[in-house]
Parts: sequence; C-alpha cells; structure tokens
Amino acid sequence: MKLWLLPGRYAVCRTPAPPALTGTELEAVLSDKGGWTWVGPQANAPATGECWPDWRALMVEGPLPFELTGVLARLSTPLAAAGVPVFALSTWSTDVLLVPAERLQDARAALHAAGHELADAP
Repeated sequence: MKLWLLPGRYAVCRTPAPPALTGTELEAVLSDKGGWTWVGPQANAPATGECWPDWRALMVEGPLPFELTGVLARLSTPLAAAGVPVFALSTWSTDVLLVPAERLQDARAALHAAGHELADAP
C-alpha cells in the first residue's frame, strides 16, 4: 500500500466538550462514554483538556472501497511487531495511522520491510 506522510505534527486530545473544527486537512472529533476526543494539527489543539502531542500522520492513498478488508491489519501488524504505537482513524475515503514523531523512522522501516511505500504528501 502507498501511504502519504502529512506535513507537521498532530495532537490527540481528550476534552470535556466537543471542540469546534478548524477546517484543516486532517481533523476529527469523536465521542464515547469517556468523553470527547479531538485529533488534528498540534498548533490547533484545544485549550482545555488533556493532549498528547508530537504525532505524525500517515494517510493511506485512497479512495478505498468500502468492501476492502484488512487495511488497518496489514499496516498495524508490522508496526506492532516493531513496537511502534498507533492511533488509527478512518474517514469516508481512507484510513490514517498516527505514530509518535520520535518513532517515525522505526515506522518507516517496518512498513517498508512489509512491502508498503511511505512518501511525503504532495
């Protein structure tokens, strides 16, 4: 699979209320019983809540058909074997894996060894 390394750093935040979206290339607001989760460019992180900064975003080249199976498994398995944590998101057209910035080279090596291509986003 081909993945694009998006520019900049991302943050994953837990917030007490749903933050407003800022309209950037990659941003998400999700909720569950534990509260609200926001993911987006680190510079736009919400002022309230807890944030885990310094993630890099790897976007699968899409669009991906809904019937396609195993995409996240094919990507996360070599990363898990290399000990690289991931935070996964899916959109209508593609999947995104966030990896800690300090583990980007390990992620790149693991994905390459598994036959995947990672390039800087155009």
